[in-house]
Amino acid sequence: MIRYVGTRLNIRGYAVQVLKMEFVNANFPDSLASLNSHLSIRSYITDYKVNSQDLQVLKKVSACNTSNYPHVTRWVRHVTSVSGTAGAMSPVPPEPRTPEQLIAKKELICRNLQETVGEDRLEAILKERDVKIYWGTATTGKPHIAYFVPMIKLADFLKAGCEVTVLFADLHGYLDNMKAPWELLQLRAKYYEAVIKAMLRSLDVPLEKLKFVTGTDYQLSREYTLDVYRLSSVVTDHDARKAGAEVVKQVAHPLLSGLLYPGLQALDEEYLGVDAQFGGVDQRKIFMFAEKYLPLLGYKKRIHFMNPMIPGLTGDKMSSSEPDSKIDLIDPPAAVKKKINKAFCEPGNVDNNGLLSFSQYVIFPYLGKKEFEIKRKPEHGGDVSYATFEDLKEAYRTEAIYPLDLKNAVAIYINQLLAPILKEFQSKELKKLSSQAYPVANTKGGKAAEPERPVDLSRIDIRVGKIVNIEPHPDADSLYVEKIDVGEAEPRTVISGLRNFVAQDKLDGALVAVVCNLKPANMRGIKSHGMLLCASDKDHTTVEVLTVAEGSKPGERITSDMFTDTPDSQLNPKKKIFEKVQTDLTTNASLEVTYKGELLRTSAGPILAPSLVNAAIR
Repeated sequence: MIRYVGTRLNIRGYAVQVLKMEFVNANFPDSLASLNSHLSIRSYITDYKVNSQDLQVLKKVSACNTSNYPHVTRWVRHVTSVSGTAGAMSPVPPEPRTPEQLIAKKELICRNLQETVGEDRLEAILKERDVKIYWGTATTGKPHIAYFVPMIKLADFLKAGCEVTVLFADLHGYLDNMKAPWELLQLRAKYYEAVIKAMLRSLDVPLEKLKFVTGTDYQLSREYTLDVYRLSSVVTDHDARKAGAEVVKQVAHPLLSGLLYPGLQALDEEYLGVDAQFGGVDQRKIFMFAEKYLPLLGYKKRIHFMNPMIPGLTGDKMSSSEPDSKIDLIDPPAAVKKKINKAFCEPGNVDNNGLLSFSQYVIFPYLGKKEFEIKRKPEHGGDVSYATFEDLKEAYRTEAIYPLDLKNAVAIYINQLLAPILKEFQSKELKKLSSQAYPVANTKGGKAAEPERPVDLSRIDIRVGKIVNIEPHPDADSLYVEKIDVGEAEPRTVISGLRNFVAQDKLDGALVAVVCNLKPANMRGIKSHGMLLCASDKDHTTVEVLTVAEGSKPGERITSDMFTDTPDSQLNPKKKIFEKVQTDLTTNASLEVTYKGELLRTSAGPILAPSLVNAAIR
């Protein structure tokens, strides 16, 4: 059935034999067993990459149950991933395109991008066929409204006839500080697929040329693993760090997994069989890494499309780890309105304005040829509309429209975008999927508790506070009663046991580190709504208030580079979360406060102890 010549397999004869056996030979399972044995020591049928022999055999084998043949299963998965479709042969050449059609396709593909690397390659491919593009996202936190920014571009790609692959980078997400628990990876990938399809349907985009791939479908294969080793033999530590600088948490002593991240993303371009990769401009260093290193492995350079990074509602990058900066895709209209009303929107400021940026990159493309409308009462200037974003931007810059005008209009358009998504996610199936992918335990009171997640620094809400008033506690000689500004509407009342250690005038007006999500506690008749962090020696005879870098703002979160996820809204005292985290909070030999060796800091600099080295933080 399989003929060997010396120690080499007569592959061409073998491939023909398999094609016949599926239909006429009752012993076809024996052929699968032979193929499984052949692939146990090889990646492909005849070569070191997918060729016509692989595709011919795949066309027949893909219809069979290969579950008992692990090497065949791996090979089928890999060849399918690289070739695009099981059994895919050479694509049918498209009909000739006019220069005008080519220009229109390119303009739609490149619309609103901040940068394109490889335009000459794009033009050459468009003359022959449609472009194959992939966009990857790590399946960790829940997708939010900012996902409409890449979705608008995916819509442009699909409307231009491109083949679009969405990669759910579950393995990448796990490696990036192990954000996604392994047991939830598959469920979250399913959730992401449902959300992305719903988002694109809300944009009225055809989905025939859209497909989804999960990273672990091929990234654990023999071939991919071999290429990871090959890549590691040519990539320097410096280049790996540099490539991941914008997207991987950067620390003094990085984990090896974070250094692998850029290389894995570069290899995805080859293993997904695409012409181009699309991502935010924060991915640029990884894209340039791929341009440099893929050719060293014998693979071609890809085109790279880069979207701008838009500010969130608070004026910073929109992120799932900043609750006030994001709007969930299934937020009801009232919640959307409330979050929009809290958005940073300074009159006349057009440079750091999340609402204007969202209007430019999402709402105007969504509207197409329709005008951007702002509804106002006659006494407030009446209704106005703008045909282009430039007109809207100029009107805001000159204060012809005001923050409330813009907020009201953006809220209306966002709710229009979310309405069909919200409707879809009312189904029992999607509600169940959501609860499974992002499980929330129920408390006895029926309220939703915090999602189950690792106990680490990210669970603790530590903020910069400014002491605006301090008085001795009327009923306790060792306590102070402080009023501390932590960036909220009113200062918090915090009770501290510092009266025997720090003079009152030293604390008045000081910037301090405050734990803000402890359960409020009565301390001698006065309720305390937080805790000051201090350094203490072993005997607790010397206690020092931590020093916060000058220039830090009240309310700014204090954290480390590796632990930036959203903190719990309130810590459950029964679970002793703060106490468990506290055991790893210390000062180092340079007086810097660390958590598991990672520095705690604000945007202005590290948190320090005045004099205590290697001391516990209490």
